[in-house]
Parts: sequence; C-alpha cells; structure tokens
Amino acid sequence: MDSEETNKNWIKFIGTAGARFVVAKQLRSSGGLWLSFQGVNLYLDPGPGALVRCLASKPKLDPTKLDGILLSHKHLDHSGDINAMIEAMTEGGYRRRGVLFTPDDALEEDPVIFRYVRSYVDQIEVLKENGNYSVGGLKFSTAGRHIHSVETYGFNFYLSGLTVSYIPDTKFYPQLLSQYPGELLIMNVVLLTEPQHPIDHLSLPDVKEILKKCRAKTVVLTHFGMRMLQAKPWEAAERLSQETGLKVIAARDGMTLEINEVMGC
Repeated sequence: MDSEETNKNWIKFIGTAGARFVVAKQLRSSGGLWLSFQGVNLYLDPGPGALVRCLASKPKLDPTKLDGILLSHKHLDHSGDINAMIEAMTEGGYRRRGVLFTPDDALEEDPVIFRYVRSYVDQIEVLKENGNYSVGGLKFSTAGRHIHSVETYGFNFYLSGLTVSYIPDTKFYPQLLSQYPGELLIMNVVLLTEPQHPIDHLSLPDVKEILKKCRAKTVVLTHFGMRMLQAKPWEAAERLSQETGLKVIAARDGMTLEINEVMGC
C-alpha cells in the first residue's frame, strides 16, 4: 500500500462468498474484508483463501501492515485462514504484534485458532455482546449476540463523523434494527428467499425490512449464497435502490470501497 492509500478510509472485499456450496466451489472468493480506517488496518473474517488473495491483490495487501484481526464467528467460511493470517501478520511469529479480537468459543470450544499461534500476537481480546474496543486509536463496538449456531457478533466502527456497521451471519430478529446505526451498512445476505426450514442467515426479504427502518445512507450487500448469485445480486441491489431511495451496492470480489467517495464526505 502506498502512503496515499493509508490516509484514506476504505474497505477491500477480498471475497464475497457465503454458504458452503459457493465457498466449496469457489464460485466467489471467500477471503473476507480488509478494513483501513483512520490509518488502522484490520482484517475481518479471514475465510479460505484470504492470505493468497491478499498477496495477489493489485496493489498487493501486505499482512505485516495489519494492526489486528477480527473474527465475527468461527464458521469455516469466516475463519478458514485465520491461523495463516496470524502467522503472516507476525512474520511467522518472529515479530510479535497485532491484536486478535474473537468470540470465546473460537478459542475454547472446538477451537479454530491454534494454540501455538496465540502467543504470536500482542493481545487477544475476547468479544462480548455490546462491548467497546479500540486498536491504534480506532474505536469500535459489538452489537448483541446474533441468532446463529455459534457465538456471533457484528461490529460498529466509529470514524470521524461517520459510523460503519457490519452485520455478519444471523437470523433476522427485530433488535437488529436498533443495533447497527451506521450511515454505511454492510450486510451478509446468503439467502434469496425465506427458507422452508429455519436457517440462521439473512434473506433478501429481511434486507428489505431492515432498509425500511435503518439509518444507513449507503448499503453494501455481500456474502452471497448460491441462489443469490443465480439471481444476479447487482440487479437485486439496483431494484432495492429504486425502491428505497438508498444507495445499495452488491459487492464484487476484489472491490475497493472508498468510503469518503461513496458517502460524499
């Protein structure tokens, strides 16, 4: 990253795959998100392929520049490369640095973070619902615990004059509407329609309900399942924009979102 990039607030969508079949077939990449906020670099949900796709990115994203890694929950599509990213961030453990933010069950109950890499980071912060955290001067908080099969938390990042909210995997529940106040809202939308059997993921009808009452001015949809991909999420985003008057964007693999530009700051 050059010096100009480090002075901007931006998000790189390393991968936009959601659900097991899209990930297993790599119909979309499954690498998660790189966040660069106020000069602080964080990696959010490093799923399978995160390390390779960072290094193959143009311009290349250097994991040794990371200040921390955030894990919303321990499912494979969010955590598959977390150990590789910790090793890369710390140069194989020879340079102890960075903060790891993770739910407790990713460490203790059927852990996905290897014990030997835990000593490589400066600090491990165990996430709790409605908690407040900071790294390198950047402040963020967790929302309430999501309705999902493992311990799951979303995030609100507090930038100067702007809040960025991220809703990871969850079943819809009414409290979601008040827990994510961001003017920029990123949502994982796995399902095209409401499933016949309960699945703890958001669907496109859920998104429509959220957009009716959220404070967001710009919304980014990501983490698509098979039927969402087949339905062309960019077309769904365009319809939502027309219906709601909000700017709704369907994320693409490798897409960089320049926050100041997209928000008109």
